Amino acid sequence: MIFYRFFQIILILTCSNTAFAFERPQPEIATGRHEKSLSESANFMAVTANPYATKAARDILKRGGSAVDAAIAAQLVLGLVEPQSSGLGGGAFALVYDAKDKRLYSYDARETAPNLAGSFLFFENGRPLAFKKAVIGGRSVGVPGVPMLLSNLHERHGKLTWMELFDEAQQLSEEGFVVSPRLAKMLQHSNENLRADPETQSYFFNGESLVQAGAILKNPAYLETLKDLSFSNMRVFYRGKFARNIVEKVQNFEANPGLLTINDFKSYNAIERKPVCSPYRNHIICSMGEPSSGGLTLLQILGMLEHFDIREQSAQSWHIIAQASALAFADRSQYMADPDFVNTPGIYLLNPDYLKSRAALIQKEKPLKDINAGTPPDWNGELFDTGLNFNQPGTTHISIVDQEGNIVSMTSSIEGAFGSHLMTNGFLLNNQLTDFSFKPFDDNQKLIANAVEPGKRPRSSMSPTIVFNAKGEPVLILGSAGGSRIIGHVLQRIIAVIDWNMPIDEALSMPHTLARNAKIDTEDHALKDELIEIGNAVNIKEINSGLTAIHIADGIYTGAADPRREGLAMGD
Repeated sequence: MIFYRFFQIILILTCSNTAFAFERPQPEIATGRHEKSLSESANFMAVTANPYATKAARDILKRGGSAVDAAIAAQLVLGLVEPQSSGLGGGAFALVYDAKDKRLYSYDARETAPNLAGSFLFFENGRPLAFKKAVIGGRSVGVPGVPMLLSNLHERHGKLTWMELFDEAQQLSEEGFVVSPRLAKMLQHSNENLRADPETQSYFFNGESLVQAGAILKNPAYLETLKDLSFSNMRVFYRGKFARNIVEKVQNFEANPGLLTINDFKSYNAIERKPVCSPYRNHIICSMGEPSSGGLTLLQILGMLEHFDIREQSAQSWHIIAQASALAFADRSQYMADPDFVNTPGIYLLNPDYLKSRAALIQKEKPLKDINAGTPPDWNGELFDTGLNFNQPGTTHISIVDQEGNIVSMTSSIEGAFGSHLMTNGFLLNNQLTDFSFKPFDDNQKLIANAVEPGKRPRSSMSPTIVFNAKGEPVLILGSAGGSRIIGHVLQRIIAVIDWNMPIDEALSMPHTLARNAKIDTEDHALKDELIEIGNAVNIKEINSGLTAIHIADGIYTGAADPRREGLAMGD
C-alpha cells in the first residue's frame, strides 16, 4: 500500500514533459560562524549565502514576485557580492516546483566544452596538466549557462517584469557594497592568481593592495552589463558583444589560451531534463539528474540506507552511512556523465533490487575493504572513470518559496574560487571544464565516462533538492556548495531531519561527516574516536560548505543558512 502511494506521488510530481518517468539597509558583515541564520514566516521565505542577495529576493517576494523572480534577483546580486562563487560567467542546475499544478521541473544550465575541444584538452607533452596550470586562463572556460537559464526561467515561471528584477543588483553595482570578511579572506588566498588577468587585478586591487573587508566596492562594468541585459532577455548574451568579449578574453590569454568561439555561444541551450525522484522513509526525495551526479548518488545512498535502522545518531549509524556513501560514489565515478554523449545507466542505478544487493555488502561490525562499482540489472554498457577529475567548491545555493507555495532550489557555480580568474564585463569566467576527467581512457584503454568531448557538459556534484511527504506536499528545500562534498552535505541534512528529527537550523549547524571512499572525513572529534574503534579510517578536518534550506511544517516556512558562511534567511 505504501509503495502504491509513493507511485501515485511520483506521478503527480512528474506529469510535465520534464518529469522523471519525473533608503536600503546595509546588511551586517559576517565574521566566521554566525548564529543569525534562522527565520520563520507563514507567507514566503528566501535563503541565500549572502545577506544582500537574500534581501533582494525578499524584496521581490514582497512585491508579489514569484519564487523564480526572487531567485533571478538573488543570483544577479550574488554575481556581484559573492563573485568568487557564481555569476553570469558560470552555470547552474535548478528545480522549480509549481504549487498550482503540483509539477516539478528540472533545468540544466551546465557549461559546455568548445566544439574545438578534443579528448586531450588538458594534456601537454603527452601528460595531463597540473591542476593550477589547467585552471588559470582560457583553457578551463566553458560556455556559461546562467544567463540563458535566468531568461528561460522568467519566461516560464516569472510574474514581475524582467527589468525590475535587475534593480537591486544595479543599485549595488553603482553605489557599492560592503566587502565581507569571507570575500576578503578568499581574495588573500588567491592573491597571486588574481594578478594573472589585468581586468581581474584592476577590480580586486587598489594599487598593490587587495580590497579589504569593510571596504565599499563598486563595479561599473557589471552595472553596464546589467543595464544592457535588463532591456532584453539574456539570449543577447550569446549573440552579441558579451560572447565576443568572452571569446576574445579566453583565446588571448597567452599563458593558457582557450578554444571557445562565437559558434559555441550560438549553439548553447539550457535544457529541461527529468528530475530524479525516489522514496525514503515515507518521503519522496527529488533532485537533479545527469550531467549532475548529485541526485543519483544521493538517492542511491538513501536507497541503501532504507535497509538499515539508523534512527540513533551514533557512530554505528555513521559507520553504515559511510559505507553506503562509498559504494554510491564508486558507481558515480564509473558511470555518471553527460547522458547526451555517453550511454550512462541513469535511473537503472536506482533499481530497488540493485540497491538491495549493494546494501547487502555493508558490514555492521567492520568497514568494507573492497569498494567497487556494481553492475545495475538490465543495462549492458561498460564505462570506466579512473582519470584525473578535480572538483572545487566555488559554488552557491538558493532556496526560495513564494506566497503561492512555488519553490526554487537552485545551485550555481563558477567551479573553483574565482573560477578561471579571468574577468570581462564585470564578472568572472568559470573554470568548469576542469570538472572533466583530464584523461580520456583508463590504464586499460577503456573509455572514461566523463572525458572531454566537443559540446559536452562536465559531470557535476550540484544537488538542488526538494523533499515531499507521503501526501506529495513539499516539506524540505535544500542544497549546498562544497564541490563533490555537496552530496554528503545534503545527505546528512536529509537524514538529520527525517531520521533524527532535528530542527533545520541545528541540522545545518551540526559538524560535517561524510565519505566518498574508504576514508571518512569529519569535523566531530568525539565521533572520530568512536569510528576508529569500529575500524574505520577517519580524517578530522574543517570542511567547506554553504547550505541553505527551508523546512515546511504546519503552514510555517522555517529558513536556515549555513553558519559557516555569511548567509541569511528572511521571510516577510
